[in-house]
Amino acid sequence: MINWSALDTVFLDMDGTLLDLHFDSHFWLVHLPRRYAALKSVDPDEARTSIVSMIESEKGSLQWYCVDYWSDRLDVDITALKREVADRIGYRPHAESFLGALRHSGRRCVIVTNCHPKPLELKLERTGLDRHVDRVVSTHDLGRPKEDVQFWTDLDRIEPYDRQRTLMVDDSLPVLESARRAGIAHLLAILAPDSQMPERAAIENLPGIRHFDEILEHIQPVPTSS
Repeated sequence: MINWSALDTVFLDMDGTLLDLHFDSHFWLVHLPRRYAALKSVDPDEARTSIVSMIESEKGSLQWYCVDYWSDRLDVDITALKREVADRIGYRPHAESFLGALRHSGRRCVIVTNCHPKPLELKLERTGLDRHVDRVVSTHDLGRPKEDVQFWTDLDRIEPYDRQRTLMVDDSLPVLESARRAGIAHLLAILAPDSQMPERAAIENLPGIRHFDEILEHIQPVPTSS
């Protein structure tokens, strides 16, 4: 599935790839509408319908991921509300073992996430995820989401990489398609990003796994000739 001898760098998504997407799904679809309804004295079902509609209208944009934007638009403290359910933040199965194997292999490992810096700080605080990788890059620092093909050129300026020797692992098809269009040669889809949701169907012409144990034993050290 993956030619590890052809890889020097691994870019990793965070939410739905390394961390269970359930935290984010629960927050935006359940906790936020419930707390918004209580704070604003509105019907919970109406709150959920309204919030989901607003969120969907921004899908794929940097605003979709921006807690400051949603705090202003909804007039609530999104970061504070996220802390209320922070106990749901956790690793996906075998993610820590996978990160350990990557580090042992000698490859550069970088988290590239659309997560806003405020919830990113919370997730790193809860998991220590940043200690397992060489760098964590939030797309908000570059002003474009991963869905924008120009992002990958901007990323190269602060984190130089060889597109032909880089693997991008993500649970988002639009992000993987963007990476493909940018010339990243090796792609891997995560098919079970949310522990509380059914596994996604395999994607045609795109390698995919449910959990990292499917590829752990195949990770080999970087060849000395590379």
